[in-house]
Order: sequence, then C-alpha cells, then structure tokens
Amino acid sequence: MSGESAIEDGSPLLDQVKLTYNRMLSQGDPRVSDWAMMASPMPTFGIVGFYLFAVWYGKKVMAQRSSGFEIRNIMVFYNSCMVLLSLWLVYEFSVAGWIFGSYTLGCQPVDPSMHPQALRMARACWVFYISKLIELADTFFFVLRRKFQLITFLHVFHHAVMAASWWFGVKFVPGGFSTFHALINSFIHVWMYTYYALAAAGPQFYPYLWWKRYMTTAQILQFVLVIAHTTQLFFFKDCDYPILFGWWILSYAFIFLILFSHFYYQTYIKAHKMAVAKSTDGEKADTGDGKENGTKDKTD
Repeated sequence: MSGESAIEDGSPLLDQVKLTYNRMLSQGDPRVSDWAMMASPMPTFGIVGFYLFAVWYGKKVMAQRSSGFEIRNIMVFYNSCMVLLSLWLVYEFSVAGWIFGSYTLGCQPVDPSMHPQALRMARACWVFYISKLIELADTFFFVLRRKFQLITFLHVFHHAVMAASWWFGVKFVPGGFSTFHALINSFIHVWMYTYYALAAAGPQFYPYLWWKRYMTTAQILQFVLVIAHTTQLFFFKDCDYPILFGWWILSYAFIFLILFSHFYYQTYIKAHKMAVAKSTDGEKADTGDGKENGTKDKTD
C-alpha cells in the first residue's frame, strides 16, 4: 500500500474536510471559476492574514521611529484613484441592474446566464471584491505615517471582514440581492476618498473639510438601509436567493452599525460634551487677562 493511501486511510476526518471543501467550491458560480483569485478562498485568507500581521508588526517597528514617513503625494494619488474606481463601480452597478437595469428593491435573484447584462453585474462584483483588497492599503498608510490613533478595532475589523466576505459573495452570488449594499458602499466611498485626497493635499484644503462628521453619519445610514433591505428577504416565500447570505449580510451589517454608532458617539457627541465642560470650567477659572484656561488645548 502506498504512503499516500496510508495517509488517506488513517485520516478520515481530514478526507471529510477536503471532500466538504471541494463540494463547497463546486457549488460556486461557474462563470467566475477562472477569474483571478476565484479558484480558492485561500489566497484571500492569506492576504487578510498578512494584512493583520503586517499592521501589528508595522506598528511595533514604526513606534521606534521619532516620526512617520512623508507620503503626502502618494496618498493624494492613491485616494484620487480610489475615487475614480468607486465612481466606476457606482456606474457599473447602476447600469448593470439597480438604476438603469431591471433590478428591484424586492426579491432579486442572481442571473446565472451568460447574458451580457448578467456578466456585467458579475464583473462589477469581482472588481468590487478586488477594491476591498486594495483598500487594505488604507491601514498601511496610517502605519507608515505613525497615525496609530486611527488604527482602531473598527477600522481593521471592517477592512478585514469586507475583503474576506466578498470573496464568497463573488464566488457564489455574483449579482442579485447583495449588490444593493455594494452600490451604496461604492457611492459613499466616492465621498470618503475625496475627503482623504483633499486632506492629504495639504492644510490649504482643511477649511473645506467640514463635512467629515457627515461621512460617519452616511456610513451609519448605509447599514440601516442594508439591514432594512436585507430583512425583507426573510419574509419572501419564493425568493431564489440563498438565505445563508441574507443572514451573513444582516449579521455584519448589525455589527458595523453598532461599531460605527459607537465611534460616532465617542468622536462627536462625547468629545463635544467634554469640550463644552472644559470650556465652562475655563470660564469659571478666568485669570482676568481676557484668556480662558484651556485655550491652548482648544487650538492645538
């Protein structure tokens, strides 16, 4: 008996895992099986795993430096490219189905045919997935600039989950119901990366960036819409869309809604209350020279 057979005979659990794994992959949409990164989820998991390690290790390395790298021009270029990519995705999702196509806000199954419109939607889903991998660079820029306060659990979790989960979306349901989220997300990213590009361009643009707070509000609204849209899937009797993906979308939408809402509260509401309290304390401790205690803190 060969060594290979011995391993197989002695590893029924491993064989069962392999069989289940291969069976899962065989259920994927055959149209995307030959597309880059779509044969197996392992390359995506590897990239996400490297991302998590690189962020952790990069922070340790950069913490030893006195200052971060000056990469302003690179960031302006990168964020500008992401604006264009997000605009393209909004256009493609709109033309392929949601605005200028035949998609509705109700039950919207995946069209598995080779029809040009169906293939166009599948391609848009694949590019959206690739964009989630590209967006992992957002965190690396924070690391290189030593902006550790921006590398929050929300930031890292959001990037990692979106990149990994959208592999499964493209592999099994490249189109249909779930692309509603992709359309909204792409639209919001147009404005988000526009903000990042202007912020990276220099202080002369800072007076025009007053709308940062509303980007977080838009993110929260995004997940409210996704939750409302996805919930109806559980009330359809004959909707040909995998209910498992409905549960997955609903789960991470709720998680992100909670995390983004917490971030909004901590950053804008709680911080504002603390600033008001500090200002009030400063007025009570007026030194008499026309300046409040704490003025320096408010302007630095």
